[in-house]
Amino acid sequence: MTILDTIIKRKKEEVAIAKSAISVEQLKNTDFFRRDTYSLKASVKNKNGIIAEFKRQSPSKGIINNTVQPQEVVSAYEKFGASGISILTDRDFFGGSFNDIISVRNKVNIPVLRKDFMIDEYQFYEAKSIGADVVLLIASCLSPDQVQEFTELAHELNMEVLLEIHTEEELKHFNAKVDLVGINNRNLKDFKVDLQHSVQLKNLLPKEVLSVAESGIYHLDDFTFLKEKGFDSFLMGEYFMKNTNPAKAFEDFAAHI
Repeated sequence: MTILDTIIKRKKEEVAIAKSAISVEQLKNTDFFRRDTYSLKASVKNKNGIIAEFKRQSPSKGIINNTVQPQEVVSAYEKFGASGISILTDRDFFGGSFNDIISVRNKVNIPVLRKDFMIDEYQFYEAKSIGADVVLLIASCLSPDQVQEFTELAHELNMEVLLEIHTEEELKHFNAKVDLVGINNRNLKDFKVDLQHSVQLKNLLPKEVLSVAESGIYHLDDFTFLKEKGFDSFLMGEYFMKNTNPAKAFEDFAAHI
C-alpha cells in the first residue's frame, strides 16, 4: 500500500464522520457559502502566476514549519503579487485544518485553493462553506468520470477546478470543462521529482489550457526553467514555508522574477 492509498483510506473515514456530524443543508447556510468567489484563471493571467502555499508538513518532508500562522503568511503572499493561495486542509498527513482557510478568507482578496484529497461530493460543499474559490482534483485518486462529475459540481457552486496529473495515462482525466491543469513534478507514489517529465506532459495538453507546475520547485532556476517551457502558473509551498519567515522568503523571491 502506497502513502497515497493510506491517505485515501483515511479520507474516506473522515468524510463519513463529517457527513454524520454536519449536513449539506447546514453547510449551505454558512456565510461563506453565499459569498461571491474569485477566479484563479483570471488571477493567473493578471498577476505573477504563483499560487503560494501555506503548508505545515507533508508525508515526504515531515514538519516543514509549524511555528507561523496563516494570517501573517498569506497577507504577504497577496501583498507581493501572488495570483492565488493554496491552503492544505488535510489534518492527519499535512497538519492542516478548515480554520486555516476560514481565518484568512476575509483578509485576502485573491483566490484560495482548498488543497485536499477530494473523493466525495460532500467535500465540495465543505470547500464552499469555508470560503474556498478553487478545489484540487487529483487524477490518481479519481476516475475520468469522477473528474467530470466533480468539475460540474464545482462549477455549480461557482468554484473552479485545478486538475492534477503526473502521468501520460492521467491525461485521460482531462476534459474541456477543467479550468487549470496542474502537473505534479513529484510522483505521489515514490516522491521523486522530474521537471523534464512535467514539461513533456505539458506539451501534450491543448495549447489553450492554463498549466500549473506543482511541487519540486526548489530554486529560482527551477522556476525560470519551467516558465521558459511555457508553464502559466506555479504552485509553490515548501520553498517559502521551509524558512523561519515565509513571508519574507516570498517577498525576496517575487522581487527576482
